Amino acid sequence: MSESGTHSAPTRATGAGCSDGCCAPSPSSRGLPDAARRAILSRRIRLLVAATISYNVIEAVVAVTAGVLASSTALIGFGLDSMVEVASAAAVAWQFSARQAALRQARERRALRIIAVSFFVLAGYVAVEAVRSLTGGVGAESSPVGIVLAALSLVIMPGLSLAQRFAGRQLGSASAVADSKQTLLCTYLSGVLLVGLLLNAAFGWSWADPVVALVIAAVAVREGREAWRGEGCCAPTLTPEGTDRTDDCREGGITQS
Repeated sequence: MSESGTHSAPTRATGAGCSDGCCAPSPSSRGLPDAARRAILSRRIRLLVAATISYNVIEAVVAVTAGVLASSTALIGFGLDSMVEVASAAAVAWQFSARQAALRQARERRALRIIAVSFFVLAGYVAVEAVRSLTGGVGAESSPVGIVLAALSLVIMPGLSLAQRFAGRQLGSASAVADSKQTLLCTYLSGVLLVGLLLNAAFGWSWADPVVALVIAAVAVREGREAWRGEGCCAPTLTPEGTDRTDDCREGGITQS
């Protein structure tokens, strides 16, 4: 009992999975979004997901086509990563197509699994192709189209990622945050890809292409593991009785109800 006669608000320990700063404040410091606010956030996420899908479809077609023409494993891997982002965003769109909050929450785990499997498939393919290129495959040619595409993605993707991450944190959606991290991954990969393509174009270092592809594969495995474990957002949720369920932050994962 505090001196003013009121009970002090309970505090909530931060779990291991909350170390990346993703966790939303607990209800003691800021209440969960009300129904109207949740509806607005859900609609915002759907719009951001639609924008992400649209851009990544274009990015995938251009990157894969340019990669095939230039025999660039890194460009093809980048294009396939865009396809993974489409699958990831589609999973989140499916989740948020449900009108009821309870149904959206029930779909969360399956959406995260789809995102994780997409990452693993991408990593496996790109790693095999990169090793094949390093051990005697055809050297990659210079790709001006790939350079322009990587530069554009480096500018466009951060905004989409940050906007979706913010909305996902506010709503307490691990899948929306995981998808925003996938979009942010595209930004990092765009930078790595741009460096590799520029080195190849300027100095003829064709080996830089498969090395960049291996970096893409390694990052994809890491992100896939996090999505599989449900890491990314530890925002509190309410049980049907109206109490705060804090077990969503344990070990960085999401427990199934």
